[in-house]
Amino acid sequence: MHIVHTIPELRQHLSAFKRPAFVPTMGNLHAGHIALVKQAKPLGDVTVSSIFVNRLQFAPHEDFDSYPRTLDADAQRLEAAGCDVVFAPREKDLYPEPQTFKVQPATDLSDILEGHFRPGFFIGVSTVVLKLFSCVFAGMPSGVAAFGKKDYQQLMVIRRLVQQFALPIEILAGETQRADDGLALSSRNSYLSAAEREEAVHLSQALRALGEAARAAGSTEAPDLIALEAHAMQALARRGWKPDYLTVRRRSDLQPPQGALADEALVVLGAAKLGNTRLIDNLEI
Repeated sequence: MHIVHTIPELRQHLSAFKRPAFVPTMGNLHAGHIALVKQAKPLGDVTVSSIFVNRLQFAPHEDFDSYPRTLDADAQRLEAAGCDVVFAPREKDLYPEPQTFKVQPATDLSDILEGHFRPGFFIGVSTVVLKLFSCVFAGMPSGVAAFGKKDYQQLMVIRRLVQQFALPIEILAGETQRADDGLALSSRNSYLSAAEREEAVHLSQALRALGEAARAAGSTEAPDLIALEAHAMQALARRGWKPDYLTVRRRSDLQPPQGALADEALVVLGAAKLGNTRLIDNLEI
């Protein structure tokens, strides 16, 4: 496995191939990332993973400086999973000058939920993903890129980006990987204390309970989702969480469902802070 740091090095290593399978990450890898690598690998002729903590998607008060950077351990895990090339650029390699050209996703998708509570987040995500795509797929007739469903809204933003820019890239969605107790795997789980880790599973349980309540109300013509969502948030808050949202949305566009829920493919999404750690999760229903 090759570890490269610059764009010219990356393109040189990929020049002999025609269809990369690409898994972008911010490092501090867990089993969810490795599952994406293994899922993507058979779909390309070379497997590439990037490790880059992207400053553009962090607000000034967020954890950019403290985000775990574990390149050596990550590289070992990627090599064991069959990755061929690790692209680990330094900030000066990917952003040799201030990134003044940025990608603005459609606001109907990017300014809600995560975008509401983290303004500018999806501009940073879209910009770095498009730049990574240009590094990995330049001159390629086709390729595949894998993203996890845990970041559900991000996955939808990237799918729209690829569609709108007519990129010859297939977007592969990987199922959320969970610990035995149901907690969605996340690099930020490492921030949790032992007591917080034990409590953290209640986010997925709250989403499951909200989904069951929505299903029970699904046959009614106009279910009171606002009341169901408020109840779910209050229940989580009583446990010491600070929820940003627990909500039922359409899978197609993440807008609130209209009419009877039984007629819609839905997803329950949640984000909440436990101590100093903000966790997100979702459940398709």
